[in-house]
Amino acid sequence: MDFDFSPRTEELRGRLNSFMEREVYPAERLFEQQLEAAPSRWQIPPVMEELKHKARTEGLWNLFLPESELGAGLTNLEYAPLCEIMGRSPIAPEAFNCSAPDTGNMETLVRYATPAQQEQWLKPLLAGEIRSAFAMTEPAVASSDATNIEARIERDGNRGYLINARKWWTSGAMDPRCKIFILMGKTDANAPRHQQQSMILVPRDAPGVRVVRPLTVFGYDDAPHGHAEVEFKDVRVPAENILLGEGCGFEIAQGRLGPGRIHHCMRMIGLAERSLEAMVARVKSRVAFGRPLADQGVIREWIADSRMEIEQARLLTLKAAHMMDAVGNKVAQAEIAMIKVVAPKMLLAVIDRAIQAHGGAGVSQDFGLAYAWARSRIMRIDDGPDEVHRRAVARVELRK
Repeated sequence: MDFDFSPRTEELRGRLNSFMEREVYPAERLFEQQLEAAPSRWQIPPVMEELKHKARTEGLWNLFLPESELGAGLTNLEYAPLCEIMGRSPIAPEAFNCSAPDTGNMETLVRYATPAQQEQWLKPLLAGEIRSAFAMTEPAVASSDATNIEARIERDGNRGYLINARKWWTSGAMDPRCKIFILMGKTDANAPRHQQQSMILVPRDAPGVRVVRPLTVFGYDDAPHGHAEVEFKDVRVPAENILLGEGCGFEIAQGRLGPGRIHHCMRMIGLAERSLEAMVARVKSRVAFGRPLADQGVIREWIADSRMEIEQARLLTLKAAHMMDAVGNKVAQAEIAMIKVVAPKMLLAVIDRAIQAHGGAGVSQDFGLAYAWARSRIMRIDDGPDEVHRRAVARVELRK
């Protein structure tokens, strides 16, 4: 594969880095201050809408969506280094309308929704006017095996579908701008194992939809985006809200989760780079036992190991992106599974070293490393746990 970025990517990288330095990094503290001053944790800091307006004005908007004229016309390989830059800041992806779960939901709507569904939900999502959530995981079953999902989507004569479910880790459900859920559940429990599930569009304000509680990740609420446990009790939606057709849930999930997984990995590499930069800056500025920390042998090992691990993860991510473009997500499933295991493991190691180099400051709220570690640890579970991805890789190897 060609390791040089395309001229289009290079041009966007320059503009994106400039925007991050000029607008995003200075806004991080203001975002937190506005959130802390708000009457509720679930209100949007005004600075975010300002960033979104500026990014859209500068053409740094909807940079994902390969194979669609609705995006920037970039391939997965071209998007990878841009997504990496966005991953350096917890507020950056949303500023460019490239944050989860909206990216995955928009890809789902582009691929599988009807023109009417796209007009109603995709159009405002692409414009950044609303946000969305993906309701798949359930508290009552081991959802790493999606065939366990118990949510029921039942046909109710000519009145559409009746939905009864209890979901959790529904990221984005706490956001006041969330207007639509994509929900996965069973339409036919007697069908073959992978044809029992379907996906359906559920408006956030539909009668019977109730947010039970917000969930925290190691104590962090990720406000104002948030994660929630949500109850769907006798929720009625029109028959035309089904996506692609009954029994197509796994087909849609395969198309949706592949890009979502690699986007997470791209962002993780960006966060690892910023964590390494923080570690280097810290050890060059602190003195212990009569000499700078940067002169200590073990510290240099941490820096070297971090650099090597980041480069390895980046190369595997780029290979997976290249394969997705060249042969499709299904053929690239092993590479996607591999990087989904490798990237979080790498990132957690780099952040852990950065925390150790900062000493007590590393676990405080002052440097952002504790929060970075918390939101990175969930990546070993999100979009499928490590064990499921390792199983997929092993299955491919055994077939060889």
